[in-house]
Amino acid sequence: MELELFQVDAFTDQVFKGNPAAVIPLPQWLSDDQLQAIAAENNLSETAYFIKQNNDYSIRWFTPQAEVDLCGHATLASAFVLFNHLNYSTDTITFHSKSGPLIVKHEADTYSMDFPAQPAMLSDIPEPVKHAFNQPIKACLKSVDYIFVFEDEQAIRELTVDLSKLKQLDLRGVVVTARSGNYDFVCRCFAPKYGIDEDPVTGSAYTQLAPYWAEVLSKNELRAAQLSFQGGELGCVLKGDRVMITGNAVLYLKGTVFI
Repeated sequence: MELELFQVDAFTDQVFKGNPAAVIPLPQWLSDDQLQAIAAENNLSETAYFIKQNNDYSIRWFTPQAEVDLCGHATLASAFVLFNHLNYSTDTITFHSKSGPLIVKHEADTYSMDFPAQPAMLSDIPEPVKHAFNQPIKACLKSVDYIFVFEDEQAIRELTVDLSKLKQLDLRGVVVTARSGNYDFVCRCFAPKYGIDEDPVTGSAYTQLAPYWAEVLSKNELRAAQLSFQGGELGCVLKGDRVMITGNAVLYLKGTVFI
């Protein structure tokens, strides 16, 4: 069997920036073992698979080690592939996922994703991470991930992390964030339990960050940057229990998977 593979850099308009995702359109679902094996071979933070479902698509995402319930950058990458390389003709795509319907709208050269908000609640700092960072934690919240708020953007840039301590946590991963002078807020994301030491740009993190910063800053439209090595920028709009996440994408490669 031969499968088309696209590698797309999401949340950027330049190759070698943003977050790379593998996208593999399928005529029908492969076994979970095959999906996981391909993702492990790709060795990117996520590989997205989708199949046609009536007028919509069903989508799943795999890290090198496990399937996840929601992934922003690989959803954006999948929409980019459909709009630009698979002749999808309307300006809106609906993906059906384990996190419910995800709608992506194409406007000019940007893509706006309609995702469920996942507000975070204040929490005590978990014991394993009390000494995991070289900067003091101002506040701790929890949702899908632990969210640690730091003093300022410089603290996020200069943060060092003991990943062995993060692996001891019970949630998916860790998001660190702070206010910014150039943006409304900045962040970095770590998910070592899933084989991702630091994720370049994490779309699903903003479903948790947007509700928090919207309340702190008293505004529903936000500009953010993820301060990873590759880096990425995106916009967030909080609309009730949904978050609109907007960014760009660019194709890095096309290839063929032989299985």
